[in-house]
Amino acid sequence: MPVQVEIISPEKLLFRKEVEMAVIPGEEGDIAAMPDHAPIMLLLRGGVVSLYEGGVVTERFFVSGGFADITADRCTILADEALPIKDIVLTEAESRLETLELQLTNVAADDLADIERISRKIQSTRAAIEAAEAAHPIY
Repeated sequence: MPVQVEIISPEKLLFRKEVEMAVIPGEEGDIAAMPDHAPIMLLLRGGVVSLYEGGVVTERFFVSGGFADITADRCTILADEALPIKDIVLTEAESRLETLELQLTNVAADDLADIERISRKIQSTRAAIEAAEAAHPIY
């Protein structure tokens, strides 16, 4: 019995398909959405959603954060931003990381909310860079 996975970004429904399993980057660690999973809602961190069929990864998507709702037969991912790994432009992600790191150095030490917000964006951007490098290794 498969699980129906939907990946939705603010712009569009990016993906909808039945798969064997989806591994999702939760705030507290990766979690696998599989048939008969107990219902759970979780926060996402920036990372890769890996979709499995026949025991192998068939598709991978980057999500920058958001929420996931998992039930016994469905997994809905509401991503802040989502795109296929192949669509990550490494140079753009590296430039975004440099900008964010500079922004972080300019935040007042007592502005904890801004520090947290920028730190989350840095983590997400680093995850995008790692995903792009893994998908397109340079030899």
